[in-house]
Amino acid sequence: MAGGASTRFGFDKARAEVNGETMLARMCKLVKDVTRSVSVVAPFGRYAELGERLVEDHWPGQGPLGGIITALMDAHAQNHQHRWCMIIGCDMPFLTRDWLTYLKDRALASGSAVVAPQSAAGLEPLCACWHTGATGKLQYAFEDGIRKVTEAMKRASMEIVDERDWARFDKTGRLFWNMNTPAEYEEARRILESRER
Repeated sequence: MAGGASTRFGFDKARAEVNGETMLARMCKLVKDVTRSVSVVAPFGRYAELGERLVEDHWPGQGPLGGIITALMDAHAQNHQHRWCMIIGCDMPFLTRDWLTYLKDRALASGSAVVAPQSAAGLEPLCACWHTGATGKLQYAFEDGIRKVTEAMKRASMEIVDERDWARFDKTGRLFWNMNTPAEYEEARRILESRER
């Protein structure tokens, strides 16, 4: 998912660069290593230069819940083979292929509608797998005025991936860390550029 307001960031964080590559392009490449296809949910007209399949957010400016519902509706409409969507925010620079593979496999074996990790900060809905069967419940929550993703999640069956299951994928202590400010971006850029030399 991309195209949020980035109010604390100062500019569109999806376009923030590390080693000459935007965060959005980096995340698409990572997700492609794990899933069958990648789609970017964003406001109309953004990120065409990326060359990825773009899905227009049905509720731009309404927060990530609308983007999640848009992704699930799109996956269901594409064909009935896409039952699960891995929803990833474009501002999580320390996610790994091993972690996302584990998350995907856990979702495919789950009987729940949402498989989401829980960190010390709480549930991580923008690094989770969502079943298309959750769409209706999420839409009802949205229509009821709920915009907080973690509140809407309560309406769907959920499997929580706790720290004892994800900690082995978090060698840096930053697995779910996201960039919300220019200082956090600079820190992430410094770490990633030194690691990728």
